[in-house]
Amino acid sequence: MNVFLKNKNYRKFSIASFLSSAGDILFYLAFMTYASKLQNYSLALSLIAISESIPRLFYIVGGYFADRTKNKYRNIVLAAIIRFMLYSIVGFLLISNLSQWNLVIIIAGINFISDIIGTYSGGLVSPLIVNLVGNDEFAEAEGFTNGLGEIVNVSAQFIGSGLLLFLSYSNLAFINALTFLAAGLLFANVGFKQIFNKETKTQQDESVNDQNFIDTVKSSYQQAKKEHGLLTIIFVMAALNGSLGSMNALVSIVMAANRSTMIISSYSFTLAIIGVVGSCGTALGSMFGPQLTKKLSIFSVTNFSIVIDVCAIVAILAANIYLILPLFFLITVTASTASLKLTQWLVSSVDRTVLASSMGLLNTIVMIAVPVMTTVFSTISGTTNVKYALILLLLVEIVELVIAIRLSMKTKKTEVEISTSVDSK
Repeated sequence: MNVFLKNKNYRKFSIASFLSSAGDILFYLAFMTYASKLQNYSLALSLIAISESIPRLFYIVGGYFADRTKNKYRNIVLAAIIRFMLYSIVGFLLISNLSQWNLVIIIAGINFISDIIGTYSGGLVSPLIVNLVGNDEFAEAEGFTNGLGEIVNVSAQFIGSGLLLFLSYSNLAFINALTFLAAGLLFANVGFKQIFNKETKTQQDESVNDQNFIDTVKSSYQQAKKEHGLLTIIFVMAALNGSLGSMNALVSIVMAANRSTMIISSYSFTLAIIGVVGSCGTALGSMFGPQLTKKLSIFSVTNFSIVIDVCAIVAILAANIYLILPLFFLITVTASTASLKLTQWLVSSVDRTVLASSMGLLNTIVMIAVPVMTTVFSTISGTTNVKYALILLLLVEIVELVIAIRLSMKTKKTEVEISTSVDSK
Protein backbone atom coordinates (compact mmCIF):
# COMPACT_ATOMS: atom_id res chain seq x y z
CA MET A 1 0.00 0.00 0.00
CA ASN A 2 2.87 2.37 0.82
CA VAL A 3 4.25 2.03 -2.71
CA PHE A 4 0.82 2.83 -4.18
CA LEU A 5 0.41 5.94 -2.00
CA LYS A 6 3.95 7.29 -2.33
CA ASN A 7 4.81 6.48 -5.96
CA LYS A 8 2.67 8.74 -8.17
CA ASN A 9 3.68 7.14 -11.47
CA TYR A 10 3.03 3.63 -10.19
CA ARG A 11 -0.34 4.79 -8.85
CA LYS A 12 -1.31 6.02 -12.34
CA PHE A 13 -0.21 2.68 -13.83
CA SER A 14 -2.38 0.82 -11.32
CA ILE A 15 -5.43 3.00 -11.96
CA ALA A 16 -5.01 2.45 -15.71
CA SER A 17 -5.03 -1.31 -15.14
CA PHE A 18 -8.10 -1.08 -12.89
CA LEU A 19 -10.00 0.94 -15.50
CA SER A 20 -9.34 -1.43 -18.39
CA SER A 21 -10.04 -4.50 -16.23
CA ALA A 22 -13.34 -3.10 -14.94
CA GLY A 23 -14.40 -2.12 -18.46
CA ASP A 24 -13.61 -5.61 -19.73
CA ILE A 25 -15.76 -7.20 -17.02
CA LEU A 26 -18.68 -4.84 -17.71
CA PHE A 27 -18.62 -5.74 -21.39
CA TYR A 28 -18.10 -9.47 -20.74
CA LEU A 29 -21.26 -9.54 -18.61
CA ALA A 30 -23.17 -7.66 -21.30
CA PHE A 31 -21.90 -9.94 -24.08
CA MET A 32 -22.70 -13.11 -22.11
CA THR A 33 -26.19 -11.80 -21.33
CA TYR A 34 -26.75 -10.95 -25.00
CA ALA A 35 -25.59 -14.42 -26.11
CA SER A 36 -27.71 -16.18 -23.46
CA LYS A 37 -30.86 -14.88 -25.17
CA LEU A 38 -30.08 -16.53 -28.50
CA GLN A 39 -31.92 -19.67 -29.54
CA ASN A 40 -28.78 -21.82 -29.49
CA TYR A 41 -27.37 -20.07 -26.43
CA SER A 42 -25.18 -23.03 -25.39
CA LEU A 43 -23.09 -22.81 -28.57
CA ALA A 44 -22.88 -19.01 -28.35
CA LEU A 45 -21.70 -19.06 -24.73
CA SER A 46 -19.15 -21.79 -25.53
CA LEU A 47 -17.80 -19.67 -28.40
CA ILE A 48 -17.38 -16.70 -26.07
CA ALA A 49 -15.70 -18.87 -23.42
CA ILE A 50 -13.21 -20.13 -26.02
CA SER A 51 -12.45 -16.60 -27.25
CA GLU A 52 -11.76 -15.62 -23.62
CA SER A 53 -9.66 -18.64 -22.58
CA ILE A 54 -7.35 -19.30 -25.57
CA PRO A 55 -5.49 -15.93 -25.36
CA ARG A 56 -4.42 -16.82 -21.80
CA LEU A 57 -2.21 -19.55 -23.25
CA PHE A 58 -0.19 -16.92 -25.16
CA TYR A 59 1.32 -15.14 -22.16
CA ILE A 60 4.81 -16.36 -23.04
CA VAL A 61 4.46 -15.19 -26.66
CA GLY A 62 3.19 -11.80 -25.50
CA GLY A 63 6.05 -11.60 -23.02
CA TYR A 64 8.58 -12.48 -25.73
CA PHE A 65 7.43 -9.67 -28.02
CA ALA A 66 7.27 -7.30 -25.03
CA ASP A 67 10.93 -8.10 -24.24
CA ARG A 68 11.86 -7.29 -27.85
CA THR A 69 10.10 -3.93 -27.68
CA LYS A 70 12.44 -0.98 -27.33
CA ASN A 71 9.93 1.82 -26.72
CA LYS A 72 7.67 0.07 -24.22
CA TYR A 73 5.75 3.18 -23.16
CA ARG A 74 4.82 4.10 -26.72
CA ASN A 75 3.62 0.58 -27.48
CA ILE A 76 1.56 0.16 -24.31
CA VAL A 77 -0.25 3.40 -25.19
CA LEU A 78 -0.69 2.19 -28.77
CA ALA A 79 -2.12 -1.13 -27.53
CA ALA A 80 -4.67 0.73 -25.38
CA ILE A 81 -5.71 2.93 -28.31
CA ILE A 82 -6.15 -0.08 -30.61
CA ARG A 83 -8.36 -1.77 -28.01
CA PHE A 84 -10.33 1.48 -27.67
CA MET A 85 -10.92 1.42 -31.44
CA LEU A 86 -11.88 -2.28 -31.44
CA TYR A 87 -14.56 -1.89 -28.78
CA SER A 88 -15.83 1.32 -30.40
CA ILE A 89 -16.42 -0.82 -33.51
CA VAL A 90 -18.24 -3.34 -31.31
CA GLY A 91 -20.47 -0.54 -29.99
CA PHE A 92 -21.45 0.47 -33.53
CA LEU A 93 -21.98 -3.16 -34.56
CA LEU A 94 -24.46 -3.65 -31.72
CA ILE A 95 -26.68 -0.88 -33.08
CA SER A 96 -26.40 -2.14 -36.68
CA ASN A 97 -28.83 -4.39 -38.55
CA LEU A 98 -26.59 -7.47 -38.56
CA SER A 99 -28.17 -10.77 -37.55
CA GLN A 100 -27.60 -11.86 -33.95
CA TRP A 101 -25.41 -14.84 -34.82
CA ASN A 102 -23.22 -12.80 -37.17
CA LEU A 103 -22.83 -10.25 -34.39
CA VAL A 104 -21.78 -12.90 -31.85
CA ILE A 105 -19.19 -14.41 -34.22
CA ILE A 106 -17.72 -11.01 -35.21
CA ILE A 107 -17.65 -9.67 -31.65
CA ALA A 108 -16.12 -12.91 -30.33
CA GLY A 109 -13.40 -12.49 -32.98
CA ILE A 110 -12.80 -8.86 -32.00
CA ASN A 111 -12.73 -9.86 -28.33
CA PHE A 112 -10.17 -12.57 -29.16
CA ILE A 113 -7.92 -10.06 -30.97
CA SER A 114 -8.26 -7.59 -28.09
CA ASP A 115 -7.26 -10.24 -25.52
CA ILE A 116 -4.25 -11.28 -27.63
CA ILE A 117 -3.15 -7.63 -27.64
CA GLY A 118 -3.80 -7.69 -23.88
CA THR A 119 -1.23 -10.48 -23.38
CA TYR A 120 1.35 -8.30 -25.15
CA SER A 121 0.32 -5.22 -23.16
CA GLY A 122 0.53 -7.24 -19.94
CA GLY A 123 4.06 -8.28 -20.89
CA LEU A 124 5.01 -4.63 -21.29
CA VAL A 125 3.65 -3.73 -17.85
CA SER A 126 5.92 -5.92 -15.67
CA PRO A 127 9.31 -4.49 -16.76
CA LEU A 128 7.92 -0.94 -16.60
CA ILE A 129 6.63 -1.46 -13.05
CA VAL A 130 10.03 -2.87 -12.01
CA ASN A 131 11.60 0.33 -13.40
CA LEU A 132 9.11 2.47 -11.47
CA VAL A 133 9.28 0.76 -8.04
CA GLY A 134 12.49 -1.31 -8.10
CA ASN A 135 13.09 -5.03 -7.56
CA ASP A 136 12.76 -4.94 -3.77
CA GLU A 137 9.28 -3.38 -3.74
CA PHE A 138 7.92 -5.21 -6.78
CA ALA A 139 6.12 -7.95 -4.81
CA GLU A 140 4.47 -5.42 -2.48
CA ALA A 141 3.43 -3.25 -5.43
CA GLU A 142 2.16 -6.17 -7.49
CA GLY A 143 0.37 -7.62 -4.47
CA PHE A 144 -1.48 -4.42 -3.68
CA THR A 145 -2.46 -3.96 -7.33
CA ASN A 146 -3.70 -7.56 -7.61
CA GLY A 147 -5.63 -7.33 -4.36
CA LEU A 148 -7.29 -4.02 -5.16
CA GLY A 149 -7.87 -5.28 -8.70
CA GLU A 150 -9.75 -8.28 -7.29
CA ILE A 151 -12.00 -5.94 -5.32
CA VAL A 152 -12.54 -3.78 -8.41
CA ASN A 153 -13.42 -6.89 -10.46
CA VAL A 154 -15.99 -8.11 -7.92
CA SER A 155 -17.50 -4.62 -7.70
CA ALA A 156 -17.60 -4.37 -11.50
CA GLN A 157 -19.65 -7.57 -11.69
CA PHE A 158 -22.32 -6.15 -9.40
CA ILE A 159 -22.22 -2.74 -11.11
CA GLY A 160 -22.43 -4.40 -14.53
CA SER A 161 -25.48 -6.44 -13.59
CA GLY A 162 -27.11 -3.20 -12.41
CA LEU A 163 -26.18 -1.18 -15.49
CA LEU A 164 -27.71 -3.83 -17.73
CA LEU A 165 -31.11 -2.87 -16.33
CA PHE A 166 -31.08 0.57 -17.97
CA LEU A 167 -28.15 0.69 -20.43
CA SER A 168 -27.99 -0.99 -23.83
CA TYR A 169 -25.34 -3.53 -24.89
CA SER A 170 -23.81 -0.96 -27.24
CA ASN A 171 -23.54 1.60 -24.41
CA LEU A 172 -21.54 -0.88 -22.32
CA ALA A 173 -19.28 -1.59 -25.31
CA PHE A 174 -18.60 2.17 -25.63
CA ILE A 175 -17.93 2.38 -21.86
CA ASN A 176 -15.39 -0.44 -22.22
CA ALA A 177 -13.77 1.40 -25.14
CA LEU A 178 -13.53 4.60 -23.08
CA THR A 179 -11.82 2.76 -20.19
CA PHE A 180 -9.05 1.70 -22.60
CA LEU A 181 -8.75 5.27 -23.88
CA ALA A 182 -8.47 6.57 -20.30
CA ALA A 183 -5.87 3.88 -19.51
CA GLY A 184 -3.89 4.87 -22.61
CA LEU A 185 -3.86 8.53 -21.52
CA LEU A 186 -2.58 7.57 -18.06
CA PHE A 187 0.14 5.36 -19.58
CA ALA A 188 1.08 8.24 -21.90
CA ASN A 189 1.27 10.67 -18.99
CA VAL A 190 3.71 8.42 -17.10
CA GLY A 191 5.66 7.57 -20.25
CA PHE A 192 6.09 11.24 -21.21
CA LYS A 193 7.75 11.94 -17.86
CA GLN A 194 9.97 8.86 -18.08
CA ILE A 195 11.21 9.77 -21.57
CA PHE A 196 12.99 12.78 -20.10
CA ASN A 197 14.46 10.72 -17.27
CA LYS A 198 17.90 9.72 -18.62
CA GLU A 199 18.39 6.95 -16.06
CA THR A 200 15.03 5.34 -16.89
CA LYS A 201 15.63 5.72 -20.62
CA THR A 202 19.00 3.96 -20.27
CA GLN A 203 17.38 1.10 -18.33
CA GLN A 204 14.81 0.64 -21.09
CA ASP A 205 17.42 0.69 -23.84
CA GLU A 206 19.47 -1.92 -22.01
CA SER A 207 16.48 -4.20 -21.33
CA VAL A 208 15.63 -5.10 -24.92
CA ASN A 209 15.90 -8.76 -25.89
CA ASP A 210 17.49 -9.52 -29.28
CA GLN A 211 17.24 -13.34 -29.13
CA ASN A 212 14.78 -15.44 -31.14
CA PHE A 213 11.81 -17.07 -29.41
CA ILE A 214 13.39 -20.50 -28.78
CA ASP A 215 16.61 -18.97 -27.44
CA THR A 216 14.56 -16.66 -25.20
CA VAL A 217 12.65 -19.57 -23.70
CA LYS A 218 15.93 -21.44 -23.18
CA SER A 219 17.48 -18.37 -21.58
CA SER A 220 14.53 -17.94 -19.22
CA TYR A 221 14.69 -21.62 -18.33
CA GLN A 222 18.46 -21.63 -17.76
CA GLN A 223 18.38 -18.52 -15.58
CA ALA A 224 15.51 -19.91 -13.49
CA LYS A 225 17.34 -23.25 -13.24
CA LYS A 226 20.35 -21.55 -11.63
CA GLU A 227 18.17 -20.66 -8.65
CA HIS A 228 17.98 -23.85 -6.60
CA GLY A 229 14.37 -24.95 -6.21
CA LEU A 230 12.80 -22.19 -8.34
CA LEU A 231 11.67 -24.41 -11.22
CA THR A 232 10.31 -27.07 -8.87
CA ILE A 233 8.32 -24.56 -6.83
CA ILE A 234 6.89 -23.13 -10.07
CA PHE A 235 5.43 -26.54 -10.94
CA VAL A 236 4.27 -27.07 -7.33
CA MET A 237 2.48 -23.70 -7.49
CA ALA A 238 0.95 -24.63 -10.85
CA ALA A 239 -0.34 -27.90 -9.37
CA LEU A 240 -1.65 -25.98 -6.35
CA ASN A 241 -3.62 -23.62 -8.60
CA GLY A 242 -4.81 -26.57 -10.67
CA SER A 243 -6.02 -28.31 -7.51
CA LEU A 244 -7.94 -25.22 -6.44
CA GLY A 245 -9.59 -25.02 -9.87
CA SER A 246 -10.50 -28.71 -9.66
CA MET A 247 -11.97 -28.27 -6.18
CA ASN A 248 -14.16 -25.41 -7.40
CA ALA A 249 -15.55 -27.69 -10.13
CA LEU A 250 -16.03 -30.71 -7.84
CA VAL A 251 -17.61 -28.81 -4.96
CA SER A 252 -20.48 -27.74 -7.22
CA ILE A 253 -21.16 -31.43 -7.96
CA VAL A 254 -21.06 -32.32 -4.26
CA MET A 255 -23.46 -29.43 -3.58
CA ALA A 256 -26.00 -30.85 -6.03
CA ALA A 257 -25.82 -34.29 -4.38
CA ASN A 258 -25.90 -33.08 -0.75
CA ARG A 259 -28.32 -30.16 -0.64
CA SER A 260 -29.19 -30.58 3.05
CA THR A 261 -25.59 -30.00 4.26
CA MET A 262 -24.10 -28.00 1.38
CA ILE A 263 -26.71 -25.41 0.42
CA ILE A 264 -27.10 -22.00 2.08
CA SER A 265 -30.48 -20.56 1.03
CA SER A 266 -30.15 -21.67 -2.63
CA TYR A 267 -27.71 -23.38 -4.99
CA SER A 268 -26.87 -20.19 -6.92
CA PHE A 269 -26.51 -18.17 -3.68
CA THR A 270 -24.07 -20.74 -2.29
CA LEU A 271 -21.99 -20.63 -5.47
CA ALA A 272 -21.93 -16.83 -5.22
CA ILE A 273 -20.77 -17.01 -1.58
CA ILE A 274 -17.93 -19.39 -2.53
CA GLY A 275 -16.87 -16.99 -5.30
CA VAL A 276 -16.94 -13.95 -3.00
CA VAL A 277 -15.04 -15.79 -0.24
CA GLY A 278 -12.35 -16.78 -2.78
CA SER A 279 -12.10 -13.24 -4.15
CA CYS A 280 -11.82 -11.74 -0.66
CA GLY A 281 -9.08 -14.22 0.24
CA THR A 282 -7.15 -13.45 -2.95
CA ALA A 283 -7.51 -9.71 -2.36
CA LEU A 284 -6.33 -9.84 1.26
CA GLY A 285 -3.49 -12.25 0.49
CA SER A 286 -2.30 -10.07 -2.39
CA MET A 287 -2.53 -6.79 -0.48
CA PHE A 288 -1.12 -7.82 2.89
CA GLY A 289 0.41 -11.30 2.43
CA PRO A 290 3.94 -10.23 1.36
CA GLN A 291 4.28 -7.80 4.29
CA LEU A 292 2.93 -10.22 6.90
CA THR A 293 5.11 -13.12 5.70
CA LYS A 294 8.39 -11.26 5.13
CA LYS A 295 10.20 -13.56 7.57
CA LEU A 296 8.69 -16.71 6.05
CA SER A 297 10.11 -18.41 2.96
CA ILE A 298 8.00 -19.24 -0.07
CA PHE A 299 8.39 -22.92 0.89
CA SER A 300 6.78 -22.40 4.30
CA VAL A 301 3.84 -20.50 2.82
CA THR A 302 3.39 -23.08 0.04
CA ASN A 303 3.54 -26.01 2.48
CA PHE A 304 0.90 -24.37 4.67
CA SER A 305 -1.31 -23.73 1.63
CA ILE A 306 -1.10 -27.40 0.55
CA VAL A 307 -1.97 -28.56 4.09
CA ILE A 308 -5.10 -26.36 3.97
CA ASP A 309 -5.87 -27.82 0.52
CA VAL A 310 -5.80 -31.32 2.02
CA CYS A 311 -8.14 -30.20 4.83
CA ALA A 312 -10.51 -28.60 2.30
CA ILE A 313 -10.75 -31.81 0.25
CA VAL A 314 -11.59 -33.73 3.44
CA ALA A 315 -14.28 -31.12 4.21
CA ILE A 316 -15.73 -31.55 0.70
CA LEU A 317 -15.78 -35.32 1.16
CA ALA A 318 -17.62 -34.72 4.45
CA ALA A 319 -20.03 -32.40 2.53
CA ASN A 320 -19.84 -29.63 5.14
CA ILE A 321 -20.16 -26.17 3.59
CA TYR A 322 -19.41 -24.40 6.89
CA LEU A 323 -15.97 -26.05 6.99
CA ILE A 324 -15.35 -25.55 3.29
CA LEU A 325 -15.89 -21.76 3.24
CA PRO A 326 -13.21 -20.76 5.83
CA LEU A 327 -10.78 -23.29 4.32
CA PHE A 328 -11.34 -21.88 0.81
CA PHE A 329 -10.68 -18.42 2.22
CA LEU A 330 -7.38 -19.55 3.80
CA ILE A 331 -6.34 -21.36 0.60
CA THR A 332 -6.78 -18.25 -1.55
CA VAL A 333 -5.00 -16.06 1.04
CA THR A 334 -1.95 -18.34 1.24
CA ALA A 335 -1.89 -19.26 -2.46
CA SER A 336 -1.96 -15.59 -3.56
CA THR A 337 0.79 -14.77 -1.03
CA ALA A 338 2.96 -17.66 -2.27
CA SER A 339 2.34 -16.60 -5.87
CA LEU A 340 3.64 -13.10 -5.16
CA LYS A 341 6.71 -14.46 -3.38
CA LEU A 342 7.34 -16.65 -6.42
CA THR A 343 7.00 -13.64 -8.73
CA GLN A 344 9.42 -11.64 -6.57
CA TRP A 345 11.94 -14.51 -6.69
CA LEU A 346 11.62 -14.71 -10.46
CA VAL A 347 12.02 -10.95 -10.91
CA SER A 348 15.22 -10.94 -8.83
CA SER A 349 16.65 -14.02 -10.61
CA VAL A 350 16.35 -13.32 -14.35
CA ASP A 351 17.84 -10.62 -16.56
CA ARG A 352 15.65 -7.63 -17.32
CA THR A 353 15.95 -8.45 -21.04
CA VAL A 354 13.90 -11.66 -20.62
CA LEU A 355 11.75 -10.60 -17.66
CA ALA A 356 8.46 -10.38 -19.57
CA SER A 357 9.16 -13.72 -21.30
CA SER A 358 9.93 -15.36 -17.96
CA MET A 359 6.77 -13.93 -16.43
CA GLY A 360 4.86 -15.12 -19.48
CA LEU A 361 6.33 -18.62 -19.12
CA LEU A 362 5.32 -18.66 -15.44
CA ASN A 363 1.76 -17.51 -16.23
CA THR A 364 1.44 -20.01 -19.10
CA ILE A 365 2.47 -22.95 -16.88
CA VAL A 366 0.03 -21.88 -14.17
CA MET A 367 -2.81 -21.23 -16.66
CA ILE A 368 -2.39 -24.59 -18.41
CA ALA A 369 -2.47 -26.49 -15.11
CA VAL A 370 -5.94 -25.21 -14.18
CA PRO A 371 -7.93 -26.37 -17.25
CA VAL A 372 -5.92 -29.62 -17.56
CA MET A 373 -6.43 -30.71 -13.94
CA THR A 374 -10.04 -29.50 -13.89
CA THR A 375 -10.80 -31.47 -17.06
CA VAL A 376 -9.12 -34.65 -15.73
CA PHE A 377 -10.86 -34.66 -12.34
CA SER A 378 -14.22 -33.54 -13.76
CA THR A 379 -14.02 -36.40 -16.29
CA ILE A 380 -13.26 -38.91 -13.52
CA SER A 381 -16.21 -37.54 -11.53
CA GLY A 382 -18.53 -37.74 -14.54
CA THR A 383 -17.54 -41.27 -15.58
CA THR A 384 -17.31 -42.80 -12.09
CA ASN A 385 -18.18 -40.95 -8.88
CA VAL A 386 -17.23 -37.54 -7.47
CA LYS A 387 -15.80 -39.25 -4.35
CA TYR A 388 -13.23 -41.10 -6.44
CA ALA A 389 -12.18 -37.84 -8.08
CA LEU A 390 -11.80 -36.18 -4.67
CA ILE A 391 -9.81 -39.11 -3.24
CA LEU A 392 -7.44 -39.03 -6.23
CA LEU A 393 -7.10 -35.24 -5.85
CA LEU A 394 -6.31 -35.79 -2.16
CA LEU A 395 -3.50 -38.21 -3.13
CA VAL A 396 -2.13 -35.65 -5.61
CA GLU A 397 -2.12 -33.01 -2.86
CA ILE A 398 -0.25 -35.34 -0.50
CA VAL A 399 2.38 -35.98 -3.19
CA GLU A 400 2.66 -32.19 -3.71
CA LEU A 401 3.16 -31.71 0.03
CA VAL A 402 5.90 -34.37 0.20
CA ILE A 403 7.72 -32.76 -2.77
CA ALA A 404 7.38 -29.27 -1.28
CA ILE A 405 8.66 -30.36 2.16
CA ARG A 406 11.64 -32.22 0.64
CA LEU A 407 12.43 -29.20 -1.53
CA SER A 408 12.24 -26.92 1.49
CA MET A 409 14.61 -29.11 3.51
CA LYS A 410 17.02 -29.46 0.57
CA THR A 411 17.07 -25.70 -0.03
CA LYS A 412 17.76 -24.96 3.63
CA LYS A 413 20.60 -27.49 3.60
CA THR A 414 22.11 -25.87 0.49
CA GLU A 415 21.84 -22.39 2.05
CA VAL A 416 23.61 -23.62 5.20
CA GLU A 417 26.41 -25.19 3.13
CA ILE A 418 26.86 -21.96 1.10
CA SER A 419 26.86 -19.89 4.30
CA THR A 420 29.43 -22.20 5.91
CA SER A 421 31.61 -22.06 2.79
CA VAL A 422 31.51 -18.26 2.72
CA ASP A 423 32.30 -17.98 6.47
CA SER A 424 35.28 -20.32 6.13
CA LYS A 425 36.79 -18.05 3.49
